[in-house]
Amino acid sequence: MPVDLPVRPVRAMRPRRAVKSLLVAGVAVSVSLLGACGNEGDPATEASPSASASASPSASASASPSKAAVKASDNLDAIKVTGAYGKSPKVSFKAPWAIDKTRTEVLSKGDGPAIKEGSMVTVDYYGVNGRTGKKFDDSFSRGEPATFSLAQVVPGFSKGLAGQKQGSRVLIAMPGKDGYDASGGSPQAGIEVGDTLLFVVDVVAVPLEGPEGKAVAPKDGLPTVTDKGGVPGVTIPKTDPPSKLVAQPIIKGNGAKVSESDTIVFNYRWYTWDGKLVEESYKDGPQTYQVSGLLPGMVKGLAGQTVGSRVLLVIPPADGYPDGNKDPKIEKGTTLVMVVDLLFAAAGQ
Repeated sequence: MPVDLPVRPVRAMRPRRAVKSLLVAGVAVSVSLLGACGNEGDPATEASPSASASASPSASASASPSKAAVKASDNLDAIKVTGAYGKSPKVSFKAPWAIDKTRTEVLSKGDGPAIKEGSMVTVDYYGVNGRTGKKFDDSFSRGEPATFSLAQVVPGFSKGLAGQKQGSRVLIAMPGKDGYDASGGSPQAGIEVGDTLLFVVDVVAVPLEGPEGKAVAPKDGLPTVTDKGGVPGVTIPKTDPPSKLVAQPIIKGNGAKVSESDTIVFNYRWYTWDGKLVEESYKDGPQTYQVSGLLPGMVKGLAGQTVGSRVLLVIPPADGYPDGNKDPKIEKGTTLVMVVDLLFAAAGQ
């Protein structure tokens, strides 16, 4: 079983105080890439797009160059990468090869949003062991990009991707201390303690900075949504609230449709019908959760909306807190008003 990505042991992401009450039973969702498998094959003779991933112990120290004979390089000049963004690359170098510290080269620069530290990201990747010169895993051959949080991957991957832009192809080289050394290597993929790892990474999707799309005229009688510096404000009409759930796009995004099983990155402001601001995320930063774990009104109202959208939700008690809530204090029978900015979505893992 090849290794999908150098991922740390996954721990559930604790919800920030601002969003905890939006979750069903306060359960947070973490995105894990552990345990996903590619196709096993024979060890490759060189790191190339046609090479199969090696998942057996046959790529051992006795059959490959000694790590002790390798002088760590302070640059990536010896690594040649060919192939266009979106296509499986070919990686050429003379093995064994090692790097002194995690280093990155942008092979082709995209013009999309930049990756922030610890954020979600969707990538295609191709991983090669610097000691053996063999590919140990890639997502291109599976035909499906990988989505994960930079807070969950090993240091070299996080260091190499932070600040890179959507649409970029990036070469990352990391020494063992920034790769698998902390977990004792990865014998099933032929990775030993001290091995330098090389990754060619195509940045497929990055969370938006804010809503992007076409403005939509809301229906009459709904709360009015304004914007000040990217932060929405809400004015509640002096009328009785709607008796049924309302999901009104204020900005219609051009991204993918959100499903209940998706993990989303979003900002929000939450009011009660009397105009009291209960919670918001704009001060602390976007939140990351699975849609199905949110309040029923959010699940129903966000499913089918598109990434980039700003959505006004008016949630009747039955879809919010039918019996009220202690913290934050929500009285029984209270209608909730939320403005949600959908910044990113990834298919349920």
